[in-house]
Amino acid sequence: MVKLSVELIQQAYQHINPVRDRELDLRAYKIPVIENLGATLDQFDTIDFSENEIRKLDGFPLLKRLKCLMMNNNRIVRIGETLHEQVPNVQTVLLTNNSLQELADLDPLGSLPRLTTLSLIGNPVVMRQHYRLYTIFRMPHLRVLDFRRVKQQEREQADALFKSKKGKQIQKEISKRSKTFVPGGGLEAAVQARGAVPSGPSAEDTRLIKEAIARATSLQEIERLNQILRSGAVPGPDIMEGIRSGQPMEEGF
Repeated sequence: MVKLSVELIQQAYQHINPVRDRELDLRAYKIPVIENLGATLDQFDTIDFSENEIRKLDGFPLLKRLKCLMMNNNRIVRIGETLHEQVPNVQTVLLTNNSLQELADLDPLGSLPRLTTLSLIGNPVVMRQHYRLYTIFRMPHLRVLDFRRVKQQEREQADALFKSKKGKQIQKEISKRSKTFVPGGGLEAAVQARGAVPSGPSAEDTRLIKEAIARATSLQEIERLNQILRSGAVPGPDIMEGIRSGQPMEEGF
């Protein structure tokens, strides 16, 4: 494993990505812990931590500029309770293929005031009962969950369920199941969950997505398409159908 040192941060690849955001590439260094990011001087819109060994989403200094966190293919089992204080303006968090297990483990994400796009595909938590409705309920500003647009009907269903007497009891039970953090716990379940999900888009899907990026007419559309590519997740059939038909992705995917 490699310590995330000041030297590593300063030497890491930096570039302007297709949506004109400044991005810091810290992929595939086998970093175990997030630290020393004060060395970035809050100069990046996007930080890519994919393909590392990170266990907890925490350890950031105050980064007001940061808008996008890519944490795909790590070993994350916990999210810091003060994440919203560290990265208050984050809009996109990609946690594809990690080890989050319980619905209550997602609660800190609900405190991010600007979070609109979230991917949890490949985490054991997606197999929990009420997963999608609970996530939508806890994150009122969310527009896209697991590369599917959050519909108004889903919001209404989530509110109706979790504001009811039954829903409040469900929330208590959810909270009880996430009281104890066991290092290494749940990794087998995480592997099983990943095994149930294809490892990434096919070569044909990748080609179609890249072609869609080339003909995109706005930065928002380019950003959404790039998020699909960078997530490492398999796009749903509705997403790919829209891409094949040339449907703009301005309104979500």
